[in-house]
Amino acid sequence: MSKKSRPAAPSRTSIAYQVLRKAYTSGPLSFADHTPDLSVRRYFGFFFKAIVVLIALVMLLPLAYLVYRAAGVGWAQGIDLLFRIRTVQIMWNSLILVCGVTTLSLALALPFAWLTERTDLPGGRIWTVLAMMPLVIPSYVGGFTLIAMFGPRGALQELLSPLGVDRLPSIYGFTGALWALTLFTYPYIFMSIRAALHRFDPSVEEAARSLGYNGWQTFLKVTLPNLRPAITAGGLLVALYTLSDFGAVSLLRFNSFTRAIYVQYLSSFDRNVASLLSLALIVFTIILLVMERNSRGRGRPRYYRSSAGVVAPRKRIELAGRKWPALLFCGTVVTAALVLPVGVILFWLLRGLGSGESLAPVWTATLNSFRAGALAAIAAMALGLPVAYAAIRMGGRLMSLSSRAVYVGYGLPGIVIALSLVFFGANFAPRLYQTLWMLVFAYVVRFLPQAMGAMQISLLQMNPRLEEAGRSLGLGNRAVFRRITAPIVRPGVLAGMALVFLTTVKELPATLLLSPTGFSTLATQIWSATDEAFFARAAAPALMLLALSAFSIFFVLMQEEREVGGG
Repeated sequence: MSKKSRPAAPSRTSIAYQVLRKAYTSGPLSFADHTPDLSVRRYFGFFFKAIVVLIALVMLLPLAYLVYRAAGVGWAQGIDLLFRIRTVQIMWNSLILVCGVTTLSLALALPFAWLTERTDLPGGRIWTVLAMMPLVIPSYVGGFTLIAMFGPRGALQELLSPLGVDRLPSIYGFTGALWALTLFTYPYIFMSIRAALHRFDPSVEEAARSLGYNGWQTFLKVTLPNLRPAITAGGLLVALYTLSDFGAVSLLRFNSFTRAIYVQYLSSFDRNVASLLSLALIVFTIILLVMERNSRGRGRPRYYRSSAGVVAPRKRIELAGRKWPALLFCGTVVTAALVLPVGVILFWLLRGLGSGESLAPVWTATLNSFRAGALAAIAAMALGLPVAYAAIRMGGRLMSLSSRAVYVGYGLPGIVIALSLVFFGANFAPRLYQTLWMLVFAYVVRFLPQAMGAMQISLLQMNPRLEEAGRSLGLGNRAVFRRITAPIVRPGVLAGMALVFLTTVKELPATLLLSPTGFSTLATQIWSATDEAFFARAAAPALMLLALSAFSIFFVLMQEEREVGGG
């Protein structure tokens, strides 16, 4: 057959049109509708499931190490240790800290996300970037800045001393830990809610208002229920981060699980007891995961359009006279979470420059941080997307357990993951020990749930009928994923990769224990300078860390703008 007589290959535009037409002209879907169907199971066979299970098993490697170590404790000693008054107190401290930080983070993130995404708040794009920026501040740096500002002989104390104020309320303990962790973790929920609001069809809210609902009733009965997956995913990340944090609770002298485990690891040659305490922390993590799963209720509600129609353009709600209270709220949050820490860092930088103190070189450390963060983000995308897709589209107990297993590593302190990989590398993979690949693997084990959370939200908001229609038109699985699924879930994938990058560049314990010899990052430079009380030396790498992380946030926002402009 000559070239002229061959039928022309269908263009991407025609394929997309046929897919949309077929998906939206075959009747409405039932309301229970993210329940996996047989067609999806048929297209994904044993090989794909095996890959997902293998990824989950690899992510459970630190847990296997803990079980191996804890087995040396013995039942009698283990039970005695777990039911000691001090251990019970540590459990209670961790529980109230998790509940308090998650609740306060939601109280800050929900109105902030709604104001920046749905209203005519002046400078909305700038406020969005500023709201995300506290993610780039490591908890140990944030704890230090709070102490330097509000602690004994801090900056505020010096300012108030001429007025007769000799002592301020203590910043240490539960109050300080709650404050620090809330300010530096609420962006997890903010980014998750904002992404959901960005993709939420405003015509649904307009339909509710046409039925007589006012703005507040529409938000409570229509908008908020559709934000539940985003709130749950973001809240789970905040809770798990709080459980595993060491820097803030250590500096602010709050005795939580992570601090007790860290002290046990460093002060004793017997690591079996510390492994048992880490297993107890795993139990807390599993409880959180079960609660998150049960919060979805029976069945899986859908969060996408099931009928034909054109998405209405987004209309900003006019704040009118409420602009000033809204600006005051946003300004207060940004000042406490970003301006204050950056101001303290700049103060020490200028003070060090003024006294002629040498500053740590940051260019090599910046390049190392960028390389490690980029590799971790790419690996998290490659490993997280299959697991997220299997959990949402395929269903089944095995796939559900595999997706839940991935979250276990996020509840572990970084030092526990690092020590487990030190043991594994020294005994089973000596060629990988103290290499960049082992360090990247530790990052992925630690932060893969961050990527998965954003991916799952995008998949939940995507109508599965689009994929079914593409297959019925003759597209193979790869073509369906490349032409239909990938463009739709791209914002969630990019958001997940950005989160992994942000948290990787500031990760400390795993970097200290697993990095190759001479591999210095911004996080290790900040920690070494702060640990020796050379705060001026820590200022330059801290500011560079802010700039590096801000780049990734701007990149994600640019991608969102392109998506909206292209749609």
